[in-house]
Amino acid sequence: MKKFISTVKNIFSIEDLRIRILNTIGLLIVFRIGSYVVLPGVDPSRLGEAASGIFGLIDTFLGGSFSRASIFGLGIMPYISASIVLQLLTVGVPYFQKLQKDGESGRKRINQITRVLTILITLAQGIGYITATIPDEAIVIDKTLFMTSALILLTAGTMFCMWIGEKITEKGIGNGISMLIMIGIISALPGAIISESLSKGGGGILLLLLEAVILFFVVVGVVALTEAVRRIPVQYAKQVVGGKVYGGQRQYIPIKVNASGVMPIIFAQSLMFLPALIAQIWADNSDIASYIGTTFSDFTSWQYNLVFALMIILFTFFYTAITVNPEQIAEDMKRNGGFVPGIKPGGPTGDFIDNIISRITLPGSILLALVAIMPAFAIIAGVSSEFAQFYGGTSLLIMVGVILDTLRQIESYLLMRHYEGMMKSGNMKNDPSSYAVA
Repeated sequence: MKKFISTVKNIFSIEDLRIRILNTIGLLIVFRIGSYVVLPGVDPSRLGEAASGIFGLIDTFLGGSFSRASIFGLGIMPYISASIVLQLLTVGVPYFQKLQKDGESGRKRINQITRVLTILITLAQGIGYITATIPDEAIVIDKTLFMTSALILLTAGTMFCMWIGEKITEKGIGNGISMLIMIGIISALPGAIISESLSKGGGGILLLLLEAVILFFVVVGVVALTEAVRRIPVQYAKQVVGGKVYGGQRQYIPIKVNASGVMPIIFAQSLMFLPALIAQIWADNSDIASYIGTTFSDFTSWQYNLVFALMIILFTFFYTAITVNPEQIAEDMKRNGGFVPGIKPGGPTGDFIDNIISRITLPGSILLALVAIMPAFAIIAGVSSEFAQFYGGTSLLIMVGVILDTLRQIESYLLMRHYEGMMKSGNMKNDPSSYAVA
């Protein structure tokens, strides 16, 4: 406890770090306040039930602003969609590949395109959001006027959220966009704990503690999955420049076991709503369609979880293939005079790295699929649906990833000022030897 108090004092004794933390807290408060500001012309008391399905997932990421018809109703989701589209375009379109290689000027151009695409996506999603989630009886002004004003405000809200995220990254601590998603998810945690406590009753305190212990080990497992890497040794040849010898040292390339992050779960979860949606169209004419609709509307069914897990495994291989380029890694190593001991530079090195990625992606994808379906097992075991979402899935992976990234940044500030790190074991330090080796 003394070490923790000492670490907190060290954190706030560094002026730059203290200002960044306060900036982050202030901007997050503004984001949370905005999520409660309802669109003009909407009667909140007439809004429908809480969002479910894919809408429920979005509402979780946005901290409830989606279901409240807030000016931040779409949050930063259009920006994330635009970023994913640009990321995919940089893989298959030569123009965007060239921009990516142009350094700072190319990144600025990609950011400009991302912003424009964000506005277009926000307008398109805004129309669907208004028509699908806000009932006519909740609109108390002229519908045409409401549609126009709501689209303008939703677009402005999304751009403002994007600005908040960028300011957190620039003047705060951690990745701003990810921080906004995490704070939206965490905002549901107190209510979920209260709901779970009430459902257990007065005599269920031991069961609640058992659930907390299980959740702790689940979080530890997710941290291990997030941090696990396969280190590839790289030897650099010695070079004599101006009478001085450079190179000759051995370094490591850390290849993540879960290089795709949460994207496979997001892709798979988006597609898992299609069978139930299509089945609803044919449910009156076919018993099979009715069975499919019923089965895939229940995310605790074994059929749903089996298909969901298989899709996550497939998407993990797909997303890893488009984001990690072994040939490019091998080419960069060759250009800088590096080589893997025992492997020829160039093509053979690329094949070697590709083989390693293929071997570690399979267990990584299986573990990711297990994490994704953990909430279903928690609900089957008797955990309330609100609390069960923290046992795995996208929510837990995002929270763990953002918290670890933020801790690393704080750790770097402490080490630069010669303070003792946040963790005595040094696992949070950016030392290659601290990586978990898969």
